[in-house]
Amino acid sequence: MKTQYEFLLPRGYIDEAGGVHRRGVMRLATARDELEPLRDPTISGPDDPRLTILVLARVIESLGDLQLVTAHEIQDLFAVDLAYLQDFYGVINFGSEEDIEALLAAQEQVQRPRTVEEQPTPPTAPVAEEESSEEELARPVRAGGRRAAIEEIPQTGR
Repeated sequence: MKTQYEFLLPRGYIDEAGGVHRRGVMRLATARDELEPLRDPTISGPDDPRLTILVLARVIESLGDLQLVTAHEIQDLFAVDLAYLQDFYGVINFGSEEDIEALLAAQEQVQRPRTVEEQPTPPTAPVAEEESSEEELARPVRAGGRRAAIEEIPQTGR
């Protein structure tokens, strides 16, 4: 029975010296791995978001060149890497053999080097400058001329 699985983080943990650590090994979790962190005084209960950090710190056996992976390293991961590890944890601990094989196969596809052919950029025509009001310039505009979904609401005399 396989109890350890290699992973490759999308972005990677950046240590204090600026080194990037992407490859790691996660082992299957035990009941203790999920119960012990609940005894931590900083954890308010099973819905506490820090619980995930502590559980992952227990089951990640290595990450790049790091000798020890602690909650400190896990909480300093990029959000995409934390989400990846949560999904990885769920699949290897609760998924079927087919789920695990699919995850590992997808991970191998991501690891393979890709070659991208550069496309020649078409020449651009000069654009005449138009006068714009400050309000128009402050509005974020996305491709296609649509405004961004999240924008500030202008403050009008309160």
